[in-house]
This record gives sequence, C-alpha cells and structure tokens, in this order.
Amino acid sequence: MISRSIREGFRGVARHWAMAISSAIAVTITLLIISLFLIFTYHLQRFTRSFEQEAKIAVQISYDYESEEEEQRIKNEIAAVSGVKKVTYSSKEEEFDFFIARYEDERTREVFESYREENPLHDAYYVETDKGSVIAEAADKIREIEGVENVDYGGQSTVKLVAAMTSVRRGGAILVAGLSILAIFLIQNTIKLTIHARQDEITIMRNVGAANSFIRSPFLWEGVIIGIIGSIVPVGLTIWLYELAFERTGGVIISSIFHLVKPFPFVYYVAGIMIAVGILVGLVGSWISINRYLRWRR
Repeated sequence: MISRSIREGFRGVARHWAMAISSAIAVTITLLIISLFLIFTYHLQRFTRSFEQEAKIAVQISYDYESEEEEQRIKNEIAAVSGVKKVTYSSKEEEFDFFIARYEDERTREVFESYREENPLHDAYYVETDKGSVIAEAADKIREIEGVENVDYGGQSTVKLVAAMTSVRRGGAILVAGLSILAIFLIQNTIKLTIHARQDEITIMRNVGAANSFIRSPFLWEGVIIGIIGSIVPVGLTIWLYELAFERTGGVIISSIFHLVKPFPFVYYVAGIMIAVGILVGLVGSWISINRYLRWRR
C-alpha cells in the first residue's frame, strides 16, 4: 500500500516536471520567435522610415505658371494638402544640372549641354509626406492644383511596397501573439498539475484561514520561474547570434540601404523585452490557473 502511494507520488512529480519542462520549452520557442520578430521588425521599421523619407512626390510646374507669384501660390496649396510634411523648390536650372549629372560619359554630357540655353525642363517642387501610406492620396490632390503640369511618385509600386512592409509587421505580431497564447496554455496546465498534487496543503491552508493571496503566491512564483528559465536560452542565442551576424556582414546586408544596428546596447534592449515577456507569460498562465481553482473551490 505504501509502495503504491510512493509510486503514485513519484508519477505525479514526474508528470509535473514533464509539464514544467514542456512549458519552459514552449516559452523558449515563443521567445526565440519573438526575438527574431523584434529584430526584424525594428530594422524593417528603420528601412520603412528611410524609404518614406526618400520617396518624394515630384511636381512639375507648367510653363505658363512660372512667375514668382504663381509658384508661391502653388507651393502654399501643396503645403496645405493633408499629409504633406515638406515642400522643396527646384528651379529648371537645378533640374537640368541634376539631369546632366546622371550621365558619366563626357560626350553625352556635352550633347545635352547644348540645350542649356533653351532649357526644356520645368521648375519643380519635391514633396515629402508624413507617411508612405498617404503618398498616393496626396499626389492625387496635388495633381488637381491649377498650374501643376505633372506629378510623379513612383506609382503603385511605391504604395505596394509600403503596404507589404506593414503587412509583414502585422503578420509577425499575430504569429507572436498566437505562440504566446500557446505558452500561457501550457504553463496553465503545469500549474494545474501542481495544484492537483498539493490539494491537501491548499485545503489545510484554507481551513486555518489563509487568504487567497497567500495561497496564490507560490503558484505565481512558479509561473514566473518557468518564464525566466524559458528565457535563458533565447537571450543567450540572441546576443551571440546577432553579434556574430554583425561581425560577419560588417553591419551591411545586400546593400548600404539594409544595414544592421550596432549590437550594443541594442541586443540588451531586446533581451530585456524577452525576459519581461517570459515573466509576463508565466505570470498570466499561473494567475488564470490558480484563480479558476480558487473560484471553483469556494
């Protein structure tokens, strides 16, 4: 009889530790993906901002509206368009210089230089918007302004690129949320096993008048510990792999447009977020489990 009780006790402990390890592994996997998501999203956000700053609306002024008064009016109307952040003037002479500078061959430059006196280009404005997502709408409104000859911003390819970046960030956030819920569920089941194994202790504590907060605290701490243990491997791997990737690539991926942030203190911020998420996931899973038990046992 005694040996049977001991065996049952060992089985219960084994089940509990198996679930605890499973929960820690779930937290580890979740945090590894969160780490990748944080690093990727941060760099994608930096690239998106850089791209949005570079993505400008080129506005050409009609020849009949090149007087100082008309161009000032057009500038004011452009600046009043919703989403417009900055309007920069470029004369037709500056446009011609920019056009010539694109050619490296001296003979080609000499050919085009002959057109400088009868410059066929337009005075122009270059318009920056607050966000890349409003560039198409702003371009459409600018196109309606009297005196505007042509508006160019890269077309739908620019809009689609900005939208694709936004979709990637949202998709990653949904994936992380789903994995976090899975980790919470596993931790919740782990705490349930702990509660089941310690039902007699909980009953005694309640009979002697122990408050729910006193009963709840050890289970919450167990959840926090599971979260911390689950964050150790992801934090170590994140710091090591990111530093290694930065050293191997020199901080540049594909081209100078895609460059990595210096490892320190960036990886420490990411590590801090991961540990905080691990603790939060463990705490939430434990809280749900013990609260359900205490409400059921009232």
